[in-house]
Amino acid sequence: MSTTDLSQFPAIAFIGGGNMASAIIGGLIRQGLPKDRIQVVEPYEPQRQTLQQQFGITALPAADSSLAQAQVVVWAVKPQTFAQAAAAVANHSRHALHLSVAAGIRSDSIAQWLGNDQIVRAMPNTPALVGQGMTGLFARPQVSAAQQQLAEQIITTTGQLVWVQQESQLDAVTALSGSGPAYVFYFLEAMQQAGVEMGLPAEQALQLAIGTFSGASALAAQSGEAPAVLRERVTSKGGTTFAALEHMRGADIAAHFIGAMHAAERRAKALGDEFGG
Repeated sequence: MSTTDLSQFPAIAFIGGGNMASAIIGGLIRQGLPKDRIQVVEPYEPQRQTLQQQFGITALPAADSSLAQAQVVVWAVKPQTFAQAAAAVANHSRHALHLSVAAGIRSDSIAQWLGNDQIVRAMPNTPALVGQGMTGLFARPQVSAAQQQLAEQIITTTGQLVWVQQESQLDAVTALSGSGPAYVFYFLEAMQQAGVEMGLPAEQALQLAIGTFSGASALAAQSGEAPAVLRERVTSKGGTTFAALEHMRGADIAAHFIGAMHAAERRAKALGDEFGG
């Protein structure tokens, strides 16, 4: 994660103050962004109060002319409410860089709603809440190199990032890493259940499962070798790992898992069709 000093970062506004906005705001403040340069538009009063108490920032119930001070606007709203929220913000933010973390909403729709082509789309995931996020980014051609750097500075407060060259690739990012934490949690549940069935206490089974996932991920990240090579290294023919993998192959687990991610990609595309302009 970046350790860039953000004390000179421009004023930033968030439209929507939920979990993802909170993760980014927390990261920005930890890296030195003064609190008086952050404001949030959050209609839900309890969440507004939480943001003010947790971060000491300005939280507004609705968009107003004070948004004109922001050079960056982060869109952290639900896809189905984006168009309505944009209508209230557009007149105050035509000069700003817009960074959207809303799933599925394409930049063409955002540009139409805002009257602004300076748009970066981001697909983060929930480990951003603990500074271990993985985010895919796409910039429209009208976004300058300096503005791309601003987007990077924001996102690196929550973890790692990759830039994609085609906006359609964000649907694949959504399927792979955006929804990916749920796949990991799904397998953790299954591993815990198996451990309990084999006689381990539930807490111990979960500790073993989580440690295995985090350790294997760290090894894959640091070794530089393909996952297939790493898998083969721990798979002795006739051994315990071999028995487990043969069972998975017999059930065609890989094909079903890949199919699940294709289903997620199709849904990401459908969200853009459903809620876009």
